[in-house]
Amino acid sequence: MKISIVQGAFLPVPARRGGAVEKIWFALGQEFARRGHAVTHYSRLCDGLPETETLGGVRHVRVPGADTPRSLIALKWQDLLYTRRVAARLEPADVVVTNTFWAPLLFSPRRDGPLWVHVQRYPKGQMLLYHQAARLQTVSTVIADAIVHQAPSALPRVCVIRNPLPSLVAPAGAVARDPNLVLFVGRIHPEKGLELLVQAAGLARGSAPALRFRLVGPSEVRFGGGGPAFQRKLAALAARHGAQVEFTGPVFDESILAAHFAAASVFVYPSLAAKGEASPVAPLEALARGCPVVTSDLACFDDTIGTGAFARRFAHTAPDAAGRLLAAITALLANAPAWEAASAAAAWHTRQFSVERIAAEYLAGFAALPANIA
Repeated sequence: MKISIVQGAFLPVPARRGGAVEKIWFALGQEFARRGHAVTHYSRLCDGLPETETLGGVRHVRVPGADTPRSLIALKWQDLLYTRRVAARLEPADVVVTNTFWAPLLFSPRRDGPLWVHVQRYPKGQMLLYHQAARLQTVSTVIADAIVHQAPSALPRVCVIRNPLPSLVAPAGAVARDPNLVLFVGRIHPEKGLELLVQAAGLARGSAPALRFRLVGPSEVRFGGGGPAFQRKLAALAARHGAQVEFTGPVFDESILAAHFAAASVFVYPSLAAKGEASPVAPLEALARGCPVVTSDLACFDDTIGTGAFARRFAHTAPDAAGRLLAAITALLANAPAWEAASAAAAWHTRQFSVERIAAEYLAGFAALPANIA
């Protein structure tokens, strides 16, 4: 089978600037190739990467893109220009996988191959435009329901395949688990609920003064962050509450990022983006490394995290949300034997999200596609 994977305009592959979707498809592409399929991966040309190369059996083709602009109009324009460049390079395939806005409108199923639209964000009405797509695939039930709600006629073309957990990289050097370290990894952006996390860190001064909080991720707009003003707001909030909060900035080296996960005893993902998150990968990586997690009470976590000894939820819309967040954190750290059991259960839970297992689901879906969509 010939498989084309088309990523967006703003991040390179391999994921030198982060990007969960880029990491996922980089890993899946190599697994498809390992199973004997011909895979071509299209992505942004930048950071000294060559225009073409082969990695892990996957042929990479890169075209000029752009840094993420602050303006939504500028973002869509840059994405349009990039997608047109990709369209000019795109070779016929048995399936074209894409997560970009314009590709389902600009690509031709008859010329390029059946279109498999990978939906990683809450849809904003654009699914009505994607009548050429053979599949509208997403990674959680809540997003699938939203697609059908917005575009009822798309129901026969909607499917759910969960995000895989890419292979774990070993930490940089020996890392000891810190029983008091609470970790967040992701974009430093208002929708991630980080103000609540900083407020919880302030409350911890009274009830759990040994706790330390570390936020790892970019605030720069070009990496999807909330910008320097939001970073300063969080720092000022931490100072005002006397909270022990460390901001590391962006970490794109996978071995250093792995060391942060390995050092933490609780991972927190307090997202507020009820109409934004599809199925975040960072909490899964934390679980895979034996770190129990606390998440907000969003439906997007139902399909992957769920509940159990290794996970807690907190009511992120409650008036005392910061206090509830802190209570969920301290509950996971209440005693060492319970934490050890939760850590072991966390690592076991993530086995169902292996790249090998999820790749098999994709390949079965690709094989079932019609040859052409008018």
